[in-house]
Amino acid sequence: MTSTLAGKRAVVVGAGIAGLSAAGALADYFEHVVVLERDSLPLDATHRAGTPQSRHVHALLGGGQRALGELFPGLEQDLTRAGAAALRVGLDVRVEMPGYNPFPQRDLGWLIYSMSRPLIELTVRQRVQRHCNVEVRERCRVLELVTTADGAAVAAIRCENGEGNSETLPADLVVDASGRGNLTLGLFASIGQKRPDETLVGVDIGYATAVYEIPDDAPSDWRGMRTSPRPPESSRSGLLMPLEGERWIVTLGGRGDVKPPGDGNGFLAHTRQLSTPTLYNAIRQARRLGKIVRFGFPASVWRHFERLEKFPRGLLPFGDAICRFNPAYGQGMSVAAQEALLLRRLLGNGKGDALAGLAPAFFAEVCRLIEPPWMLAAVPDFAFPETQGQRPADLQRSLAFGRALNRLGAGDPAVHKQMLEVQHLISPPSGLREPTLVERVQAVMAEA
Repeated sequence: MTSTLAGKRAVVVGAGIAGLSAAGALADYFEHVVVLERDSLPLDATHRAGTPQSRHVHALLGGGQRALGELFPGLEQDLTRAGAAALRVGLDVRVEMPGYNPFPQRDLGWLIYSMSRPLIELTVRQRVQRHCNVEVRERCRVLELVTTADGAAVAAIRCENGEGNSETLPADLVVDASGRGNLTLGLFASIGQKRPDETLVGVDIGYATAVYEIPDDAPSDWRGMRTSPRPPESSRSGLLMPLEGERWIVTLGGRGDVKPPGDGNGFLAHTRQLSTPTLYNAIRQARRLGKIVRFGFPASVWRHFERLEKFPRGLLPFGDAICRFNPAYGQGMSVAAQEALLLRRLLGNGKGDALAGLAPAFFAEVCRLIEPPWMLAAVPDFAFPETQGQRPADLQRSLAFGRALNRLGAGDPAVHKQMLEVQHLISPPSGLREPTLVERVQAVMAEA
């Protein structure tokens, strides 16, 4: 443990990927870290009631994978031992998008891992619990945050265990990784604090997901595949990825009136309405395991805590409490892991009272983490005319630039690699605006 402690106790609300990542970052800077989780936590990689979205495809992007690996060295080996499928980026996943069936497949030189959300969570939770000063309490419902008399700081958190016994835990820092951020917003209401401004992108997306045994005659030229929608004509999409246990997970998506149904015949019918027959042909004879599950996502929401003039000391919203990303792009877990690295760095850089300016410093820097994935999702989301929200002024040019960049990347492996490093949150989008590359893209645009 480091010799410079930020405080005696930190409390993290929520044992999802965001909360567990935060706990891993806090472990070296507090004598005691307590993670409070409302759910019962399974001992194996099974779903839990508090995460209904966990039954759908979850992507751990390269940037998130690397962030978790930095927080928990050796995590990739843990995932492999647990059965996660290693995929060669650019080669093992067939990508079908407008104009490409498929996009050229080539090995770009690095690996990602495909697995269920419960397996990711279990593996990270086991790593967190190796810290002797971290305690994970399940079936523990948070009731409220307790402030100092002047309301300027959070001093404790009141919770109730599975037997109905309440307890007040003094805390130097509370990290709100509970998901929707209701804990933080409830505190704001109680102390008369102004709520943060919000940026919303209304997408009205629906998902349906099924799990299949991988058939003996599975395609040999890909291990996963994605059929992208064709805006503005169609919002139908399909994604198939390998899971631990020799299984496929298939998630279908649609917007508005074309959300995929939850019955077997309707599910297959939706796959037949995709722009290619690849997914339908892969699963039409495969054996489905269990029921089809559905999930809806109305809007991406970014809360701008950085714009507030004041913020209670000892409180830090985290992960989805700050920004809920459109899950179609698989960014949420990865951004949360990167936020944890930011938190660890800020605590490590602290001099004297490390918590005094923690929240403002975190909010200022987290914007630079959130903006790239937010824009990577918002631009294609706004290609659909029914999407609600403030459209970027240069939307049509951005869409045209993206199409030309795809054309360039299809023929140039180096550009292809650079594109995917940006999509995987490994490299900043500014690399795609490098003058020489922009000139090449503009030349392609001029040919259109």
